[in-house]
Amino acid sequence: MRKPLQFIMAGIGTEIGKTVVSAIIVEALQADYWKPVQSGALEDSDTETVRRLISNPVSRFHPETYRLREPLSPHAAAAIDGIEISLNAFALPQTTNHLIVELAGGLMVPLNNQDLMIDLVKQLDLPVLLVSKHYLGSINHTLLSVEALQSRSIPIRGIIFNGPETPATEAFILNYTGLNCLGRIEWGTEVTNEFVSRHAIDLQKKLNEYDGGLHE
Repeated sequence: MRKPLQFIMAGIGTEIGKTVVSAIIVEALQADYWKPVQSGALEDSDTETVRRLISNPVSRFHPETYRLREPLSPHAAAAIDGIEISLNAFALPQTTNHLIVELAGGLMVPLNNQDLMIDLVKQLDLPVLLVSKHYLGSINHTLLSVEALQSRSIPIRGIIFNGPETPATEAFILNYTGLNCLGRIEWGTEVTNEFVSRHAIDLQKKLNEYDGGLHE
């Protein structure tokens, strides 16, 4: 029986498109979804966005460990809410299905005065799918993210590029890091269920192609 695939969805920064890419992979795998920390937008959270964008009837949505009112870095939003985020409070949802875990912000975002988002990644002990968005400076941010993960021996199962194809940038990142490109997501004028489903079909092929490596 095929072992469920479980990944952490990380981005090279904020507003990189992790939630849309998460929806595409959730749809491709009919996976469960979990956002450990939601900062702000509690009425229209990332969990609700992914729920709205997918079409399959299988995926389950697990509640956030922390729901913070302000759209700030988790450590600052938690302070306003009068709480302190603790790494000990996080535990992977119990599921036999595939699972996508979406981080809040970039890898070096603080959870509290001692711990960063990357410390949560290390604790959860799942491989990472890294989303890189094309913009001036994205090569630097992508390589820094890869280096931060590798320095902590956190496995990276591939990169997903977001935005119009930029061959020179993509070629350099892939050649320098030796990582696989799992997909390219070109945003249209509107992100719809059809948009997600179309990209999910393409990404599903890549996930199947790298299935052996993804299980390592």
